[in-house]
Amino acid sequence: MKLIICDEDRHSAGILAIFNDAIVNSTALYDYQPRPPESMQSWFASKRQNDFPVIGVENDEGRLMGFASYGTFRTHAACQFTVEHSIYIHPDFRGQGLGNLLLDEIIQQGREKGMHLMIGSIDADNRASIALHEKKGFTLAGTLHEVAWKFDRWLNLAFYQKRLNDEATAPGIAR
Repeated sequence: MKLIICDEDRHSAGILAIFNDAIVNSTALYDYQPRPPESMQSWFASKRQNDFPVIGVENDEGRLMGFASYGTFRTHAACQFTVEHSIYIHPDFRGQGLGNLLLDEIIQQGREKGMHLMIGSIDADNRASIALHEKKGFTLAGTLHEVAWKFDRWLNLAFYQKRLNDEATAPGIAR
């Protein structure tokens, strides 16, 4: 297996399949309907426009096993150094340590791009994701209760955060 930078032409279908599995079969995404193929165009366009990474891991046959990315946490200018990340693993490859590998890489990408804080929004019942984030030094910032309705029940959303650097200020930013 190897880490790769995902390419829109090569990886859109694989990412979409992973997203749609998460929508239909889990509470990792608070959507009801699978996304259409054309949704990937705007998704990748946003990543390019904002210089946000899309990191994947492929097996030896070139199959996308999982991916990680981050994006804007809030659109306010003062929040520009805080990002919200996501990690998704294809169901055929879960339990193989790929989340660990991808989380390490997306943290490193955030540090290299000068991000200050990384946020993970995790369904509060997703014990595996919470354990992974805690292992990597994320701390619980708070839980929003009953923010979503899916699978005939209310879902709680836990926010985990990790400081990526120790800079007290971001140089060159007008305040």
